Amino acid sequence: MKQWIGLVARLVTGGVWIVAGALKIPDPAGSVRAVRADELLPESIVPIVGYALPVVELVVGVCLVLGLLTRAMGVVSAMLFVAFIIGISAAWARGLSIDCGCFGGGGQIEDAASTYPLEIARDVGLLALSAWLVIWPRTRWCLDAVVFPPRAGEVSPSTGDGEDEHVEAQQGR
Repeated sequence: MKQWIGLVARLVTGGVWIVAGALKIPDPAGSVRAVRADELLPESIVPIVGYALPVVELVVGVCLVLGLLTRAMGVVSAMLFVAFIIGISAAWARGLSIDCGCFGGGGQIEDAASTYPLEIARDVGLLALSAWLVIWPRTRWCLDAVVFPPRAGEVSPSTGDGEDEHVEAQQGR
């Protein structure tokens, strides 16, 4: 069962990162604006973070969807979600009215504070999925099993962790 949950966690989280990165790539200046609007980073690194973030999001997303370097990408994903939760919370606490820029856009908007709780809840859920992948990185249909085959005594994700086969045997399948 863990491997199926992991597969869903990989596809959902990876899909979110791909969409977020792909929406920002065409407008790198918008990504820089969104980072600047948070007013958390020194101006000297705002452009670096703004330009790099969409690329990092795409790489993390593609790796997660493919199941490649799953644990490492889960760590990066979790760290990004922690940073975003802190950023949104800080904007809310300081009374800023900004679009988080999570899926492009960013900058000043009217009544952004009303969306902050939902954005934080979304990111907490995605953080939980990322944490799952850090703890249990081996999932169904992952490239990790091909690139890094299981060591002696480990069960391959392609053959299962034994749980699913045991349940199916009990159910007469």
